[in-house]
Amino acid sequence: MVKVGEVSKWSQAEQSNGQDTVKITVLGATGSIGQSLADLIERNPDRFEVVALVANRNAQGLADLAIRLNASLAVLAEEDRYGELVERLAGKGIETAAGSNAVNDAVDRETDLVVGAIVGAAGLQPTFRAIQTGRRIALANKECLVCAGDLFMARVRETGAELLPVDSEHNAIFQVFENAQADQIEKVILTASGGPFRSWSKADMANVTPEQALKHPNWDMGARITIDSASMMNKGLEVIEASHLFPVDQAQLDILVHPQSAVHGLVQYKDGSLLAQMGSPDMRTPIAHCLAFPRRMPVAVKRLDLAELGTLTFEKPDPDRFPALRTALDAMRAGGASPAAMNAADEIAVDAFLNRKIGFLEISAAIDAVLDHLEGSGRLSASKSVEDVIALDWEAREKTLEWIATRQSSH
Repeated sequence: MVKVGEVSKWSQAEQSNGQDTVKITVLGATGSIGQSLADLIERNPDRFEVVALVANRNAQGLADLAIRLNASLAVLAEEDRYGELVERLAGKGIETAAGSNAVNDAVDRETDLVVGAIVGAAGLQPTFRAIQTGRRIALANKECLVCAGDLFMARVRETGAELLPVDSEHNAIFQVFENAQADQIEKVILTASGGPFRSWSKADMANVTPEQALKHPNWDMGARITIDSASMMNKGLEVIEASHLFPVDQAQLDILVHPQSAVHGLVQYKDGSLLAQMGSPDMRTPIAHCLAFPRRMPVAVKRLDLAELGTLTFEKPDPDRFPALRTALDAMRAGGASPAAMNAADEIAVDAFLNRKIGFLEISAAIDAVLDHLEGSGRLSASKSVEDVIALDWEAREKTLEWIATRQSSH
C-alpha cells in the first residue's frame, strides 16, 4: 500500500534548494476549499507563491481571487466566460487562459504543491495529470478516490507523488495514523455529525425541504456535500476514500456519529490505545496541515475549549433511517465501477432534490435503481482507464435523469 504523506522527498527538496516559500497551484480555486485556502495564504503572504488558479466558469470569482493572491496565472476550464476574465484582469499583470489545454498547461507548470479541489468528475483528469508529475498533491476531490481509487493510487505509486488528504476526517486520521505501525492497527474510525436530521424519523425525513437539508448544524460547505451530509451519503463516500488512502482492510473501517464535531477521526491500536484528532469544525485547520506539512503553521481558527463544550457524545449510525449510507458501503464492498456509478447518480439526484423534482428519501431510491440497472447490464466491472470512468459517469447520470423523469410523470 502507498504510505500517504511520505515526507522524505519533500524534506530533502527543501534542504537542497533553500526554498523559503511554497509554490502552489489550485485546481477548483473558487469553491469552498479555495476560499478557505485563500484566507490562509493572505494571512501568510511570505510563505506562499500562487503559480496558477484554475476554476470552471466563475470568471468574476476567479479574477477577484487572482488579484487577492497575486497569482501568476488564472485559467477558466470553460471558454465561454473567458472574455469577462480578460476584462476583469486587464492591466493587473496576471496571465489568463481558458479551455482544457490551458488547464493542462497550468497543471504542468513548475510548482511545489497542487491542491486538487475541483468538484465532481471534472476533477479526475486534471488531478491525474498532476499526479503524473510526481508532485505533492493536497487532495480535496472525492471523485479521484471514490470513482477511480485503484487507478489513482496505482498512478501515485508509479510516479512517486506525495498525497496529503484535505478532507477533515481523512486528514484527522492521517495525523494519528502511524504508518510504521500499520500492522498494529485494529480499526480506523471516521466521525459523522449526523447532519440536521440525526434524530428525525424516516417518515419525517420524507417531507423535508431543501432549505431544511441545507442547514448543517456544524459545517459551512457547498450545496451537494451539505445534502450528502444530511443523507449520510457523504460519510459512505469518505469510507470508500479511506479504503484507498490507508493500508487497512475494509472491515477495519468504522463510523461513529458524533454531533459535536469536535473529534474528526480516530485510530485504534492493538494495545488498546485510541488516538483521536480534535479541533473546531473549520476546514482551514486540515488545509493548513497540508500546506505546511510536515511542519505546522498558525491558523486563526477558534480553539476547541473542552470545558466550554462540556460533553462529547457518540452513537452508531442507523442505516435504516439513512439508506444512502448502506448503499455507499455496499458499493464499496462490491468494488469495480459500483462506487463511480453511485457517485454520479447521487450528484444528479441531489440536484433534482434541490430543484424540488424529487423528495429527500428519493435520492437514495434513485441511486439504488440506477445501480440495479447498470449491474443488470454488466456495466459495473472495474474500469481500466480514466476515460472508462468518465464514460460510466455520464451513463449513470443519464440513467438517473431518466429515472427522475419517469418518477415525475407518474406523480
